Amino acid sequence: MLNKINFYLERIYKFSGYIAAIFLIFIAIFILLGISSRIFGFYIRGLSEYSGYCMAASTFFALAYTFGEGGHIRITLFIEKLNKKFRKIFEIWCLTVASIFSGYISFYFVKMLIISFKFKERSEGADEILIWIPQSPLALGSIILFICISHQLLKYFHKND
Repeated sequence: MLNKINFYLERIYKFSGYIAAIFLIFIAIFILLGISSRIFGFYIRGLSEYSGYCMAASTFFALAYTFGEGGHIRITLFIEKLNKKFRKIFEIWCLTVASIFSGYISFYFVKMLIISFKFKERSEGADEILIWIPQSPLALGSIILFICISHQLLKYFHKND
């Protein structure tokens, strides 16, 4: 059963990498639209804001994918010097702290999303979009990051039993 859960979670992490790439493509499209609109003398409202929203969403989806693939920078020079017992304790401590912080961030992103949805809050930029729309991928990406870090912590316990 754990293998099946690992399989599906790793697919979610890989899928979040694809979503991050799609948001990066959207950033490029919005920037190119903004450049061409200035060249041809017309104005499209909110392109810079949309680029910013896509950048934030791309960041959180990419964080989960990168963490799942083991691509985040680690202090291996320090960890390699520790003996096996202290290394395990240090790894568990790091993953626990990361889980707590990512859970905290996720909780408040979701809370912010709910408040923005309830009050029908709009952005202050030229686009005046309902702010919960760009906040939704940000909250979802942070939840996936929290799940990914917690999953790595549980895998670490399971691997070292």
